[in-house]
Amino acid sequence: MSLPAEIDTFADYLSAHENKSLLRFLTCGSVDDGKSTLIGRLLFDTKLLFEDQLATLSNDSRKHGTVGEDLDFALLVDGLAAEREQGITIDVAYRFFATDKRKFIVADTPGHEQYTRNMATGASNSDLAVILIDARQGILTQTRRHSFIVSLLGIRHVVLAVNKIDLVDFSQEVFDQIVADYVEFAKDFGFETFLAVPLSARFGDNMLERSARTPWYSGPTLVEHLETVPVADDALARPFRMPVQWVNRPNLDFRGFSGTVVSGSVRPGDPIVVAGSGRTSTVKSIVTKDGNLAKADAGEAVTITLADEVDISRGDIIAAAGARPEVADQFAAHLIWMHDDHLLPGRSYLIKTGTRTVSASVTEIKHKVDVNSFQKLAAKQLGLNEVGVVNFATQQPIAFDPFAEVPQTGAFIVIDRMSNLTVGAGMIDFGLRRATNVHWQALEVDKASRAAMKFQKPVVLWFTGLSGAGKSTVANIVEKKLHALSRHTYMLDGDNVRHGLNKDLGFTEADRVENIRRVIEVSKLFVDAGIIVLTSFISPFRAERRQARDSFEAGEFVEIFVDAPLDVAEQRDPKGLYKRAREGLIKNFTGIDSPYEAPENAEIHLSAGARTPEEMAEEIVAYLTTNGYLA
Repeated sequence: MSLPAEIDTFADYLSAHENKSLLRFLTCGSVDDGKSTLIGRLLFDTKLLFEDQLATLSNDSRKHGTVGEDLDFALLVDGLAAEREQGITIDVAYRFFATDKRKFIVADTPGHEQYTRNMATGASNSDLAVILIDARQGILTQTRRHSFIVSLLGIRHVVLAVNKIDLVDFSQEVFDQIVADYVEFAKDFGFETFLAVPLSARFGDNMLERSARTPWYSGPTLVEHLETVPVADDALARPFRMPVQWVNRPNLDFRGFSGTVVSGSVRPGDPIVVAGSGRTSTVKSIVTKDGNLAKADAGEAVTITLADEVDISRGDIIAAAGARPEVADQFAAHLIWMHDDHLLPGRSYLIKTGTRTVSASVTEIKHKVDVNSFQKLAAKQLGLNEVGVVNFATQQPIAFDPFAEVPQTGAFIVIDRMSNLTVGAGMIDFGLRRATNVHWQALEVDKASRAAMKFQKPVVLWFTGLSGAGKSTVANIVEKKLHALSRHTYMLDGDNVRHGLNKDLGFTEADRVENIRRVIEVSKLFVDAGIIVLTSFISPFRAERRQARDSFEAGEFVEIFVDAPLDVAEQRDPKGLYKRAREGLIKNFTGIDSPYEAPENAEIHLSAGARTPEEMAEEIVAYLTTNGYLA
C-alpha cells in the first residue's frame, strides 16, 4: 500500500515549496543590455517551460528573433507586439520561477529613457536589483540613472551583471574595468550587498552553472547568489501602519476598517491612533473571511474593529499609539519627474500617498541631481526623467513617515489634475512644518458678515484671454457699472501687479505659474473681505485656472473668457507687443511662441471680435444680477 506514502511525499513537497522564502528582484539597465534575454534564460534553465511554450518560442524566434537560428529567450518576456517587432521592452513584465531553495518574482523593466517611469514602478516592489551592462558598451547614462533610482527607492542588494561577455572574448580585463568604474560612481549609494558577475545570458554562462570560459571568475553564479542573498523582510520590525481602504458597514451592528497592514503587526487589545485626527482607541478584533485572527502582520489584508466609536474614513492611517507618524502640510522629498511637461513650482497637482489623495504644489526646487556626476544643480523646473529635491505644500495635512523609516507610508505619486496621468513619484525625506504648529486664527467678524454689510455676494470675476482681447477694457467698464450701483469692488490687473507684488517675476512658464498663484492668494483675501474682485490676466494655462477655481468655495469663482481671434488681437496690439514678439524681441509671448489653452467650460463666453466692450460688460452685470451676487 504505497499510496499514503506517495500522498505524504507530495504533501511534503507542497509544504516545502510553500514555505520557501520569496525574493522579488528586477532587471534594469540601458537599452539592449539583455534584460529580457536574461529572464528568458532563467526560465529555460530552471525548466519552467512546457513543450508547447518551447515550440511557440522556436516559431517566434524564427519570425521575430534577433539571434539567427538560436532561440531568442527575450521573446518569453516581451509580450507586446510592439516589443517583439522592435526587440525592446516597453512595459514592465513580471515572471515567476523557483529553484529548490527559493521562489522568485522578477520584473523586466524597460531600458529606454522615455520608459524610466516603468522602471521606477518595477523597482518600487523589489528587494534586489540586477543591473545589466553590455560588456561592449560599459557604463551608460541609463546605467547611472537606474542605479540612482534603485538607491533612492531603498533597494540595498545589487548584482552587477556584465552581460555579453562572450562578445569581448570573455576578457577579464574588460570585466574588471567595468566593475571598477561602477564601484567608483556607486560608492555612496549605501548598498548592503554587491556582486559583479560576468554573464552571457544568451548562452547561459555563469547563469545556473559556472562557465569554463571564465576560469578567472571564482564567485557564485547568478542563480546561486539569488538563492542565498540574505534579504530580510524588515517590514515586521517597523511600527504598525494600516492605511484605511474601506469603511466596512455590512449592517447596523458592525463597523470595521479594512485595509492592508503595510508595516509592523497588530493584535487585539493593542492601543492605536488615527494619525490625522489624533483620536485613540484599542483594537477590539481582527476580522477576515476565514475568521478572526490573533495577530495581523505586514502584508495581510484585514478588517479591524475598535473598542470605541472613532471617526475614520478612507485615506486615514491607523497606527501604533506609541509610534505615531508625522502629520504635516509641508514636507521635503526626492522626486522623479516622469512627464514631458515640466514640473513647475506653484502649479497645483494631486499627490496620492497610500489611500489618501490631496491637492499639493511644489513650493521650492532645492536642487536637481546630475545623473552623470551626481552634482546638485540649481533648477527652476524639472524635466522628463530628472530627479530633484523639492519642498511640497499640501492643501490639507497628511500623515506620513520618512521613506527611509517606513517606505510604504513615505512614498507618493504625483498626478496631473487635468489629464489624470501619473507624472511623478516621490519619497518623503522629512516634514517641514507640523500641521499642529500653525492654525487659522479665529476671527469674530467673518466673510458672510462682511458681505452682508455690503449687500453683495463676494466673487472673483476671472477675465482670461489673449493679450489685446479686451479683458482690461471690459473689466474696467464692469467695475464702473458696479461702482455706480454702490457695490464694493477691487480690480487686479495683469500689468499693474507686475509693478509691485510680482515685479520679481519674468515670463517663463514657471514664472507665469507663480504669477497666477500669488494673484489667487490675494484674491482669496479680498473675497474673505466680502469684495467683488475683478482679475484681468491672460492666465494661459488651464491648470492654473483650475487651481484658481478650486481655491474658492462653490459660487465664488466666475470664469469669463474674452474670446478674440489671434488675428483680431494682433491687429489691435495697443502696446506693440505682438510686433515685437514677431520680431523675436519678446520671448514666451502667448499666442506666438507660448500656448494659450482656451477655457472649455467658462461661465461667461464673450465673442470679443463681434461685440462692443459696453455690450459685453452689460452681459456680465446681468449675470451677476440674475445669480444673486448683487442682492
